[in-house]
Amino acid sequence: MKKSLILLFLLLFSGSIMAQQGSVGRPKLVVGIVIDQMRWDYIYRYYNRYGDGGFKRLLREGVSCENTMLAHIPSYTAVGHSSIYTGSIPAIDGISSNDMVDQKTGKTFYCTFDDKVKSVGTTSEDGMESPHNLWVTTIGDELRLATNFHSKVVGISLKDRASILPAGKSANAAYWLDSKTGHFITSTYYMDKLPEWLIHFNKKELAKEYLSKPWVTLYDINSYEQSCKDDNPFERPFFSGGKPTFPIDLPRLLKERQFNAIKTVPMGNTLTFDMAEATIQGEKLGTGDYTDFLAISCSATDYVGHQFGVNAIETEDTYLRLDKDLSNFINYLDEKIGKGNYTLFLSADHAAAHNYNFLKAHKINAGAFDIKQDYAKIDSVLTNKYGVKGLVRGLDNYQLNLDYDKINAAHIDKEELKQVAMDYVKTLEGVLNVVDMTKVSSTTLPAEMKVLLNNSYNSARSGEIQILVKPGYFEVWSPEESMGTSHGVWAPYDLHIPLLFMGWGIKQGQLNRMVYMTDIAPTLASLLHIQMPNGCVGHAIPEILSAATLDK
Repeated sequence: MKKSLILLFLLLFSGSIMAQQGSVGRPKLVVGIVIDQMRWDYIYRYYNRYGDGGFKRLLREGVSCENTMLAHIPSYTAVGHSSIYTGSIPAIDGISSNDMVDQKTGKTFYCTFDDKVKSVGTTSEDGMESPHNLWVTTIGDELRLATNFHSKVVGISLKDRASILPAGKSANAAYWLDSKTGHFITSTYYMDKLPEWLIHFNKKELAKEYLSKPWVTLYDINSYEQSCKDDNPFERPFFSGGKPTFPIDLPRLLKERQFNAIKTVPMGNTLTFDMAEATIQGEKLGTGDYTDFLAISCSATDYVGHQFGVNAIETEDTYLRLDKDLSNFINYLDEKIGKGNYTLFLSADHAAAHNYNFLKAHKINAGAFDIKQDYAKIDSVLTNKYGVKGLVRGLDNYQLNLDYDKINAAHIDKEELKQVAMDYVKTLEGVLNVVDMTKVSSTTLPAEMKVLLNNSYNSARSGEIQILVKPGYFEVWSPEESMGTSHGVWAPYDLHIPLLFMGWGIKQGQLNRMVYMTDIAPTLASLLHIQMPNGCVGHAIPEILSAATLDK
């Protein structure tokens, strides 16, 4: 009897060992950090001023994919975040812009707005959001499916779309900032009430605290040698009649813009990382038996970039502060999750152009594509030709959206109308080419650009006529947009983004071959040994993955 019990014990023990040895190795936590509007060259432009624990640590201990490009246009926030986490493209995933046009009805709708859900954590309408317009799964969805929904997936950002779209359809939660209260909120898509830990976090009123004193430079303002002088004509002031110079009166900014103000200054990134730490603690991420996933998006960099441009002291100061925030957060992960127990990647949803007046001042070709003025000209040309006004519904996302009802009612040949419109648009200032998106393959464009356009065209949500502007040009809606900068075009300054991986399962080094934003999700899928998202067109990057990801 005794021998039988011993034998049984040994069999059970050896079976347990075999099960452990044959298990799939995974990190405790995956953290994705997307820096909104971060150009790839910011890693090196400010390198000498970064500390050792932020960007330099990622470069030192991880791997940098030096030539990572977007695979779509327009290079906007919603599209970039969706593409990173789905490995997909607008043609497939349904997110063709921040604001999209339903080509059947002509109605414009916001990428994550959902009138079937309600706000949670606020009385404002800022919470009426969900991922229902996203047609495909994210890497977080696939992780949830692979673990029978034991893994937790959470998205956080100041922007709603930058937390919702990365987290995916089956996420446990997505949290974003309410402009009315300065609190993080969500919607009934995820839950009926905020968790207690978030209620406690919101009571700290950190947004109000960060906006309680002026924004001054982190270091001596004369040390910002990578930027223009503080007072210059290429930057947009925060206040009417004011100058875009330090110090910046944040209490006044709060009074004028409510808590949208925190989104427009680097302290917004600090608040985002505060929220990330609170989320890890509150949701107990990385402490269970299954891999969890936290998607973080730092949005303040985008607002600062739009306001001041690529060459501003404000932009340089924002990245120096971000580097410190990043260092503090990585140290937190080391202490809370354990160094070597998590995988982290950092990338961007898009990059940014130099201010076109700045370029012209330095004898480089550049200019503005004036949306309102050019749309009025196009409409006038078509009205004179066909006797019907408004045949083009609008000029959005560098696309002409046609009014099919009016075209059909007037018995106008659509193909002829498109050609008339395209011939005229080609004469406008700053236009490089105009493409009928239903006939991309027959154009004389370079093969790489044809792929980019085919990836980007979604027949249900994109205009049929795509405008390609010359390098150095971008669209503006008002004269004040001649200051600061923008993004959205096909040129490399908008498409070239950073991509760094560090931590569990990741090699150290540098990869110089071309990879794409769409390769991030399948790389994570390969690392985690799960299925890639169901609309994925990217490819895993094998050079950066350690071979020792099994039997951990």
